[in-house]
Amino acid sequence: MSESAAGSTGSKRTGTSAKGNARANAREKGPGTAQVLRSAREAIEELTGLEAETVSSVSRDEDGGWILRVEVVELRKIPDSVSMLGSYEMTLDADGELTGYRRLRRYERGKADPQ
Repeated sequence: MSESAAGSTGSKRTGTSAKGNARANAREKGPGTAQVLRSAREAIEELTGLEAETVSSVSRDEDGGWILRVEVVELRKIPDSVSMLGSYEMTLDADGELTGYRRLRRYERGKADPQ
């Protein structure tokens, strides 16, 4: 009976190790989504000198890199609903390093996109 209890405990340890190994492998593949979002916000603020308001989209490309769209406050106005925002596309490699960025559009906060 003590052998089966030991065997049971042993298999639980193996399950935990497998989960730990999966996490370690994921880290080796590059940063996670949350880290990429933080890095992108910091990078756009440093490069433009403007405040990143939100990351409106994030996706992976076919090479394992990242494509993000970040909304940046380009000109604060009063009331805030007429402030000017810029929508920037940022590309990062699989390690989370910035490879490029460009402004896609500039728009007034309170106005809807024409459809």
